[in-house]
Formats: sequence, C-alpha cells, structure tokens
Amino acid sequence: MVSDPSLSREYNNFPLLDFLPCAPSGPVPEFVYNFLKGHRTPDDNGRAVLAPYALRKLESALLAKNRREDVVVAHEHFASSFIKDDTEIIGVYTMDPLGLGPLTMSYSILFGDQSKAWVRIEFERLLKKLDQARKGKKAKIVVGGPGVWELTVMPEMMDELGIDLAFQGEADDIINEVLEDISSNAIYDKGYFQGYQSFDEGFHKQWVKHDRFITRMRNSKQFPTLDDIPLIQGPTVKALSEVMRGCGIGCDFCEVTLRPIRYYTPEMVKHEVEVNAKFGRNSAWLHSDEIFAYQHGPHFVPNRDAIMDLFRATMSVKGIEYTNPTHGRISIPAGFPDLVKDISSVVRAGPERWIGVQVGLETGSDRLALEHMPNKTLPLKIGPDGSWQQIVAEGVKGMNLAYWRPAFTVQVGQMDETPDDNWETVAMVNRLSNMDVGDSPSEFTVTPMQNVPLGLIKSRTFTAELLDESQLAVYYACYRHLAKMIKRDAVRDSKGNLAKRTAMSMTLNLGGWGLLHFIEGMCKKRGLDLEKVKRYGLD
Repeated sequence: MVSDPSLSREYNNFPLLDFLPCAPSGPVPEFVYNFLKGHRTPDDNGRAVLAPYALRKLESALLAKNRREDVVVAHEHFASSFIKDDTEIIGVYTMDPLGLGPLTMSYSILFGDQSKAWVRIEFERLLKKLDQARKGKKAKIVVGGPGVWELTVMPEMMDELGIDLAFQGEADDIINEVLEDISSNAIYDKGYFQGYQSFDEGFHKQWVKHDRFITRMRNSKQFPTLDDIPLIQGPTVKALSEVMRGCGIGCDFCEVTLRPIRYYTPEMVKHEVEVNAKFGRNSAWLHSDEIFAYQHGPHFVPNRDAIMDLFRATMSVKGIEYTNPTHGRISIPAGFPDLVKDISSVVRAGPERWIGVQVGLETGSDRLALEHMPNKTLPLKIGPDGSWQQIVAEGVKGMNLAYWRPAFTVQVGQMDETPDDNWETVAMVNRLSNMDVGDSPSEFTVTPMQNVPLGLIKSRTFTAELLDESQLAVYYACYRHLAKMIKRDAVRDSKGNLAKRTAMSMTLNLGGWGLLHFIEGMCKKRGLDLEKVKRYGLD
C-alpha cells in the first residue's frame, strides 16, 4: 500500500502549508514546492516510517489475517521495489487525485491557470511508476480513499494510469475479503455494488453502475461499526489519531454528515496516541470532523465531561507535550468559552504554543447560514443569540483568549447565493481582521473555496470568469488578510534551525505578497473597486 507524496509529508509543520499541493504547478515552481513540503525518509527496507492514518488502519486490518512480510506500507520512492512476481494487490490511497477538490478548483479558477495542480502531478507520477513496475506481473492496482469520486468524473484516467479498480467507501472491516475477491477475480460475484455513489444537484445520493468501481451494497451494512475498526500499529503522518467518525451537524453541502457517528473511547484514542509517542512524537493531532460534537447532548450541547476526559487521556500518555484537534465549529467557543479555556489548560496551550483548528464558516450571510447549515450554530441560534457574524466574532474571541488560532474556510458559489450574501462575507472577514482580542489583534486565517457544481466540473468550462464581482471581492478580502497574517507570524511559526526558519519565512512572505499582488491585478483588470472591498463592513 502507498499514497502519493502530497499525503505523506508534514510541510515543515507550518500552519496551512498542508494546502500547498492544491496550488497549480505553473505559478509554484517545483523547487519551491519541494522545499516547502519537506522530506520524508524511509526505513532501511524502503517502508514508510510515517504513513497516512487511513493506510495505518488498513495495515492493521490486513495484519489480523496476514503475515507482516506480506503487508507493506511503502515509501512512495521505493514502492516499485516491493512489486514482485507474487504480488497480488497494489493499494493506492488518495484524497484529491485529479485536482477536483474544492480548494484545488478554487486555485485553478482564481489563477485561470490550466497547469495541473501539484496534487494531481504527484498522483499521476506515482501511478505511472507503479504501472510500469508491475508490467508482466499479476499485481492489480486498486485505488481507494475519499478522492475516488474524482475518478467517477474522469473515468478515462483509469486506463491512462493503469488503474484496474477503484473501491469506494470505508473498508476497515472488509478489506481482507475485498482484496481476496479482487485477486481471485471473484469481486463481481460477492454482492458488492458494481458501480459508485454520486450526488445530484440537490445532494441526493445516486447509485451509478460502472464495471471499474466497487462499492459496498446499498441494501446491506455500508459502514463498519466501532467494534469493526482496528487500532493502528504504526506511527502516522502528523501523529494523527481518530476520535470519531461522522459529524451529524447536517450541512447540506457536506458528504460527511451522511455517515453514521461512531465515537472512539478515550482508551482507544490513548492507545493510538501511544503508538505515535513510542516513535518519539511529542504531540497528538486528534482527528474528527467536529470535535465539539464528541458524545454531544441534545441540540448539540457539548458534553463537557466526555470532551475533557478525551483530552486528559491523550495528555496522560508519556512523552506527549501538547495536543491539537483538527476540526471544530465556532458556536461552541462563542457560547462556551470556559470549555475551550479548560481544554487549553489540559493541553498546555499558551502564548508560545497556539492550537490550530480548522473551522468551516462558509458564509457571512445569515440567510445562507440558516438555509444550508442551520445546525452549525447550535446550541446557539441565529436571531435570539445574535447574527451569524456576531456568533463568529464571539467565537474568535473565545478561541484567541484560550490561545486557539482558527483556520477558517468560506465558500462562494453556494446554491441560491446572491451578491449581497458574498458582500456580507467580505464584511465579516474585514471586521474580524480589524478586531482586537484583549490587547492583541485577532488571530485567524481564512481560505476561500469554490463550490463548483458537478455538472460544471464534467464540462471542464471553469475559468476565472466564473467569479462575479462579489465572489472576487471575497477572494480579495480573504487573501488580503492572509498576507497580513503571514507578514506578522511567518518568522514566529517557522520551524527548524535559524537558516531554515529564515528561508521558510522569506519564502512564505514572498508567496503571500505575490499572491495578493496577483489577485489585486486581476481585480483591477475586472474593474473591482479595491477600496470598496477594503472598507466594506467597517463603516
């Protein structure tokens, strides 16, 4: 098993650099990309020392029924050396193989650049290398992971890259059977759905037949239970450990909400953190799609005791110095700031150690928030507890005072969106950017993403001309704030020795300035009033 390098690097542990592979290769030279993504050294046998979390899960499942020497999680540069005459399956894990993810598409549209995104280049290079190495052998290439949907949009790429089959869905509990059935050519006789799941414009699930895709049957159990999910046995990239699956918030643009919620126990999480700690990692990255929903109460009231037990269990592991959650919603630090402070106390956050967490704001518009993500504000409610922007502002204050720096995302192109909605997003970004928290300026980043309809992706007609004035204003406001944050924090947040920190901060500052300069030029060319954008919402 192997993943492309975009999923196996740690990007110098600098905030937001994990998004670097989404950038088009034209504006980002290869030497810059390689420097910023960092290096990864294999072990003496060519195996991956650190691997994406999903591969470690499947590794554990396979080891339950196979010998260690028959299951390999390979370093991408040495994967070909493991392909022998008796190799049966080459499994490839992917998240954004063809560069059709929301952020990758956003960069493509923004730059109007037809060059391939680095994430696609990495995937194609790996697949072509694997396909060449298995020539004349019986090994089959099987691709899995959340990015499989992109192959359903461009199935011709499967032949071009030598992919035999793509598997869609969670596979922790059935991976042994699936691979055995593929190897024996019995896959089409075992009750799997011969095709893939897709969604229409109203986000309704559809089942589409296709003989190159395999999906768990719609009329049987589609997801593993908690008892079916194995615990990892090897260290992971970013020292990632999962704490729950599913979300339950119910945003109508997100596929994750369709999965059932399964909560790991604190003991399970502690075990996985210990695996990484034994490797020498001093931090733990706790993954969920909504950390504040962990064992939540009615109306998504946070379960304080359960959340605190989870973080205490993590921090009790010998060698762990701090912990970071991956995702959380903004309404909890707005309505329950003491909970966030208590978490910070347990995980030892402070002025020299900020917690980074990704938060989907999506919009500054009350109307769109109520239409597309009404539960994201719970247990607060838009109206009685203030506007969406007021809730967000209070959430930023609650986070910053506890030394949390949120990495926000916002969308343009949502269903039923109007220019007024986008200008409300501009106002929200400007107000947050100019807001002080205590005696310090607010700390956050914000990344705009394009909500591109599937039909438009299939037509390949997306260009920068898709952005109307209001959408372009959102992009400019967001990247103007990002450049401001990079200038302020790049030196402080860079890691390594003095030379590396200097090179990192200089590269990031130059990149932030260049990106903003490019967007300003495009805005002026399109006739956007930049002064209006800068002032909007501040009067």
